[in-house]
Amino acid sequence: METFARGAALWEVECPRLPGRVAGVTMAGFRIRDLEALRIVPHPAVTLLVEFGAGPPVVEGGAGRRHRGSLAAGPGLGSGGAVRARGENVECVQVRLSPVIARAILGASPAELDGAVVPLDELWGREAARIRERLAEAPSWQDRFALTDALLARRYEAGPPVDPEVAWAWHRITAGRGPVRVDGLADEVGWSRKRLWSRFRSQLGVPPKRAVKLVRFDHAAHRLVAGERAARVAAESGYADQSHLHRDVMEFTGATPATVAGEPFLAVDGLAWPARGTAATPQPHYF
Repeated sequence: METFARGAALWEVECPRLPGRVAGVTMAGFRIRDLEALRIVPHPAVTLLVEFGAGPPVVEGGAGRRHRGSLAAGPGLGSGGAVRARGENVECVQVRLSPVIARAILGASPAELDGAVVPLDELWGREAARIRERLAEAPSWQDRFALTDALLARRYEAGPPVDPEVAWAWHRITAGRGPVRVDGLADEVGWSRKRLWSRFRSQLGVPPKRAVKLVRFDHAAHRLVAGERAARVAAESGYADQSHLHRDVMEFTGATPATVAGEPFLAVDGLAWPARGTAATPQPHYF
C-alpha cells in the first residue's frame, strides 16, 4: 500500500496486482483517516464505491442532497463543482466501469442514474450488503479485489450487452480522447442520427456530444495535473483556444484550470490507476 499526499490530503492507496476478468473495469482501494470536503471532478465512467470501514463516506450534492455509504454514480458526476465527499476512517474499493459494460453490471442503464448518486443497495439489493460484509472480513486488499472482481464478472456475464453500434461509437470517442465529429458517427455505423443518439443516451447514460466533451475534459484535466501549461493543453486537446479550455473546465468543475491542477481527486490517479496516471499523453482507460 502506498501513501498519497497532496496538501492536507493523506490517503493510503492500493492497486490490484492481477488483471481483472472483465475489460473496462478498473479498481483501487483507499484507506483515509480524514477525508475533508473532497471536490468530485467529473469522469467519463460509471463509478461504484463499495465501503466497508468504520466510517462510511458521505457524498453531498446540490439542493441539500446527501448520501452515506456504498453508491453508484453515472458519467459526469460532479459537473459544476457542487458535489463533495467527506468522512473519517473511510475504507473502500472504488470501481470505474466503462459505460459500455456498466448496464450489465449495474442491472440498470447508467441513464437511470441521471448524473446523480444512487445507493448501491437500491441497484443490487442484498448483494450490496453481502459484498460489504465479505470485504470487511477479507484478510488483505488483494483478497478484496478478487472478491469484487468475481462479483463484477458474474453480474456482467448475466447482464444485457449494449448494441455493438453504440459500443463502437463510444470506442471512437475515447480513442480520439474526445475530438470526434459526432454528426459523422451515425453515418459510420449506418444508423440514423436520431436512432444513434437515442440508443447511446439510453444505454450509456450520456448523449454523444456530452460524451465527447467529457472525455476531452478528462484528458485535458490530467495533463494540467501533470504540470503542463494550459495553452499547450488547449492546443493539443482539441480546444479552439485557451479560453475554450477555461470555459469547459469551469463548466465541469466550477473552478479554474489552475485550481483543477491541484485537485487531489485527479492527482491520486497516478497511484490508484497507474496505467492511466497523469502523464502528458495518458492512454484512454474507458474501454
